Amino acid sequence: MAVLKYEQIADSLRARIAEGEFGADDLLPSQRDLCARWGVSRATVIKAYDTLVADGLVSARQGQGFRVTRLPLARPAGARKAGTDRTTGGRAFEILGVPAREIPPIRVARALATSGDALPLRRDRLIRLADGAPLSVVRAWFPPEIADECPRLERPEPIAEGTTRYVARMTGRHPARGVDEKTVRLATAEEAQLLAKEAPFAVLVVLHVAYDEDDRAIVVEQGVTPGDLWEDTEGYVMGDIR
Repeated sequence: MAVLKYEQIADSLRARIAEGEFGADDLLPSQRDLCARWGVSRATVIKAYDTLVADGLVSARQGQGFRVTRLPLARPAGARKAGTDRTTGGRAFEILGVPAREIPPIRVARALATSGDALPLRRDRLIRLADGAPLSVVRAWFPPEIADECPRLERPEPIAEGTTRYVARMTGRHPARGVDEKTVRLATAEEAQLLAKEAPFAVLVVLHVAYDEDDRAIVVEQGVTPGDLWEDTEGYVMGDIR
């Protein structure tokens, strides 16, 4: 499928940001410059920038153009429905520890469906509320072949464009469907410490699996959120009672 011009422009800017040409709060090329460089209309450039704004990668400043976001956003595990973006439920976060290749829990191993001796990569993040308090701990597991092709996943730092975009850009594998399993249990001692709450307390656990077009797992995430901080409201159409 052909990539539209605005998507090409957005992908080019993502790559330039990822490679360090533009850092946090740096001013990005003007609309006029991009129009001239790509031979497109101003509307096409605006749509490219709107895409990056929706990703949480870029912010618009009145009278100043577009700048790289100071603090990248991340979402808790799950609820990655089509039509949503990183600014939908996205919050400030931090990477916990150093990503490492490890033997995953049984449920994660089954979802990854990996074979051989190669180990998947574990990458943890802590999502925070607006006041800085912990909201959710997310442990992401990437298949060995994706970790091999995406070296930045092993660095203990946020990826400005987001891991989903980064993985897609590096591997060509895009999420086509997702599955979320939700369970409830008591927090472990490690989770209680990371979430800054006194045990015992209940947590919601979301096991999210993103699959590509070939139904291969791209990532498996386990998100843990205290029960008193989680809510889920869903609107839906109801038929006649029969």
